[in-house]
Amino acid sequence: MAEIKTKPTEVSPAAFIDKVENEQRRKDGHELSALMKKVTGKPAKMWGPTIVGFDQYHYKYASGHEGDMPITGFSPRKQSLVLYLGPGLEDKKLLSKLGKHKLGKGCLYINKLDDVNRDLLSELVTKSVEKMRKLYPSS
Repeated sequence: MAEIKTKPTEVSPAAFIDKVENEQRRKDGHELSALMKKVTGKPAKMWGPTIVGFDQYHYKYASGHEGDMPITGFSPRKQSLVLYLGPGLEDKKLLSKLGKHKLGKGCLYINKLDDVNRDLLSELVTKSVEKMRKLYPSS
């Protein structure tokens, strides 16, 4: 079985964000980090080389494959900010008012935080964390 690449590392999340080339993406990364820390009550941790994650849960599939992942997190990628919100993205009414964004499977893509309503974004992150903690209570 292939080694899981998305696992906690010892790299400093703040140092990682500070190295992001795009100044706006760097600023937004620090703001997202503060938001997610506030919502989860947990410090940021690097997961793999590019994901700033918060808290964690353990999953196990019927196939026997298992591992750990952050409950929520983001990656300040070159093209956009990618927020990992999983079940938080099920609230279509909230998403319709959020502002300019795109959706992927479990991911919210935004160009910059100024494109979205920050209060609604905070609500989405909060709902996602609450749902994940209900789905994985022992994590």
